[in-house]
Amino acid sequence: MARRWTPQRLVLLRRIRVAACAGVTVAATVGMFLFTARKTVALTVNGETTTVTTYAMSAQRLLESQGITLKTHDIVESSAGGDRITDRSVVTVRSAYQTTITIDGQRVPFWTTATSAEQLLSFFEQNEAAAAKVTVDIGNVYNKLTGGFVINENGPVTVIADGKSSEAPNGKLPAASILDAKGITLGKDDRVSVEKDGGTTILRVQRVTHGQETRTVAVPHGTQTILDPNLEPGQTEIRQQGEDGETKQVFDVTYVDGHAESETLISETTTKIAIDTIVAVGPERAQEDSGESADGGNGTTGDGSDSSDSTGDSSGSEADGSSGSKDNTGSSGTAGNGNSNSGNSGGSGDSNSGSDNNHAGNAGNSGSSSNNGSNGSGNAGSSGNNSGGNSGNSGNTSGGSNNSGNAGNSGNSSGDDSNNNSGNSGNGSNNNSGSNSGGNSGNTGNSGSSSDDGSATARLWRPTAAQAQAYAAGAAAQRGWTGDEWTALVKLWTRESNWRWSAENKWSGAYGIPQALPGSKMAAFGADWRNDAAIQIDWGLYYIAQRYGTPSEAWRHSEEVGWY
Repeated sequence: MARRWTPQRLVLLRRIRVAACAGVTVAATVGMFLFTARKTVALTVNGETTTVTTYAMSAQRLLESQGITLKTHDIVESSAGGDRITDRSVVTVRSAYQTTITIDGQRVPFWTTATSAEQLLSFFEQNEAAAAKVTVDIGNVYNKLTGGFVINENGPVTVIADGKSSEAPNGKLPAASILDAKGITLGKDDRVSVEKDGGTTILRVQRVTHGQETRTVAVPHGTQTILDPNLEPGQTEIRQQGEDGETKQVFDVTYVDGHAESETLISETTTKIAIDTIVAVGPERAQEDSGESADGGNGTTGDGSDSSDSTGDSSGSEADGSSGSKDNTGSSGTAGNGNSNSGNSGGSGDSNSGSDNNHAGNAGNSGSSSNNGSNGSGNAGSSGNNSGGNSGNSGNTSGGSNNSGNAGNSGNSSGDDSNNNSGNSGNGSNNNSGSNSGGNSGNTGNSGSSSDDGSATARLWRPTAAQAQAYAAGAAAQRGWTGDEWTALVKLWTRESNWRWSAENKWSGAYGIPQALPGSKMAAFGADWRNDAAIQIDWGLYYIAQRYGTPSEAWRHSEEVGWY
């Protein structure tokens, strides 16, 4: 009996045929993809070339699959451009190491892939019509990464050491071999560098020694002014003639080829104490004023020997009243020019007491009173120390009564056993007393604090635009970016930041010479990316190489869309 074709069987067969066709199509597609994705790539690592087969789509993935670990400053180049690879691409890896170069006298750590000192110096010449003076500092001539590379692959080397010059005919030898052949022995601190002088390659040895120097430094004496009520007003007498002191300072000095290069102070001893000049002055002559004075309404100005009580609702405090033991006499502040508009007493002046030969400095100008009849009295100046620091001007009083003017900043102390008083006084009267705490009191309010600015550890700390370009010229040249490529890079970063390390786009937040967005991306090349231009430049060159392949491509993109 013949098999009957039912509708259900027809549908099933159709589904089987569709599934089979789909499977064949997928298999063909996958096969075609694998065939086209499979690449044969020439991989060169530090001069050694191997041929590898890979399905990786980028140079980064290729290196990962080959177990090759890259350091931050290693240079990876693909003949396909950027990070891309295609069939029969050539991927080149050059491992970087750090040496030190000197640009116009500034020592800069520099990551390089150069195989000779001559090559490294040439990097800085290729992109500079008038190249900055650059030398390569070799920290250890017996270390392969710093001094072991050859000096000049193409010719002789001139050796300069200990004031003598000679020629080494074989420049292909490393520095250690050349110096050994010349019988030159290095000390642990001696410096070895390579530089170019016209067409001559120079291997230079600088002898570094250390020594101590002792110097005697004069310490100028100060002047103290005291008030003597027994003298006539305006009369002065010198009670003690001053003498300068002396301090012995010992320095640790570094000499390079016999010339002092730097020094560090290691000790300081006072050998003779400075004696201040003491000048006695008579009291000020009292000045009458029509109407009420600034001393609370009784028409009396404050002086060094008199303190007046104000009339009115509340009593005014003493206008100066410098007191204490052993020759402490204060000169009062000049009374303020406030006018009494009511019976309320003026703001009380601050009284400063000193002790143990602290002589009050000249008082600052008192504030002028205003508003609602408050009578602003002049605040007496903060007491200075042995040299008589002048206090700052007191603030102007305003508002209701009993608001004293703010005390001004005290004068800086300069002698021993003293302390300048004063911060800004609050409302009401404050008594600021001097104490024998020694040291200089700074201006109250903001006190300066020292901090490490990071320049000691930076590679290229906050450079000028010219210094930044000199560094970038060498870094770009070792990637092969010379001629038009260097010109494109200069134009690109001139547009982006004008080669300023601190350039910041206030709208986007892009930062630094290459305008990284965000700037923190550059932290991969160093922590202090905000201040170190070497970090910014190294990252910027890496970014261009990975994203565009060359500066000219990055510049073309920037011209088309306004950014890169």
